[in-house]
Amino acid sequence: MPTTGNYFHLHLVSDSTGETLITVARAVAAQYANVTPVEHVYPLVRSQKQLDRVLNEIEEAPGIVLFTLLEKDLVARLEDKCKEINIPSLSIIGPVMQLFQAYLGAATTGRVGAQHTLNAEYFKRIDALNYTMIHDDGQHVEGLEEADVVLVGVSRTSKTPTSIYLANRGIRTANVPLVPGIAVPHQLEALKKPLVVSLHATPERLIQIRQNRLLSMGADTDNDEYIDRQAVADEVAFARRLSTRFNWAHLDVTRRSIEETAAAILKLFADRQRQQLSE
Repeated sequence: MPTTGNYFHLHLVSDSTGETLITVARAVAAQYANVTPVEHVYPLVRSQKQLDRVLNEIEEAPGIVLFTLLEKDLVARLEDKCKEINIPSLSIIGPVMQLFQAYLGAATTGRVGAQHTLNAEYFKRIDALNYTMIHDDGQHVEGLEEADVVLVGVSRTSKTPTSIYLANRGIRTANVPLVPGIAVPHQLEALKKPLVVSLHATPERLIQIRQNRLLSMGADTDNDEYIDRQAVADEVAFARRLSTRFNWAHLDVTRRSIEETAAAILKLFADRQRQQLSE
């Protein structure tokens, strides 16, 4: 039953956290600008009783059903219900698992939430997050050499959210603001191990973001140097001069999302690691 309005119901059923489903569903939904999904997220569905509630809600608000269930009985019951009320359903990981199984010649273990196992990779991410929170916004510059990546840039170039995103990928990330008239910490100038990336944006974009920030805080935006066109242009020029002087990697974030910025930094980081290994 296709949608007839400007929205549709999207049911995301998972036996784990639901992160995979949400990411895939939103990536696809973003391609449909004129219709908005109403998300119904059901994480940790691991029993028939838990599935009962899900099926009731799906029946009350029919729509597309995506799932990442591994328990065969739960899958069969969910698919049967969707067929009964004539709505589409799809296992997001099912086709991928079949491909792996065909290529590897081995059956899956069926471990629910296996990607969230408390292994070395998990603790690496926790360590990275702890490091990043401690070294946010120029704090504890004495520990910058322990970072994998150090982000620098003027105010509102998304240093903090990008740092947190990278940390969640296991990358120990620090960030340091660049402010005209304030000397760069000498620890930043002498870094050897970390990749230093200078984030840049156009003055127009920075002014727009800063104005929105001030308005959200209820601050007075009149005669504020923080959003003065010439002052912001001077900040941007100052940051670019420093980047050139210290040979930092440059990255324009004017029209990039946090995810796109992080992906570009991860590529720079991987390229640098490969280069170091080949030397």
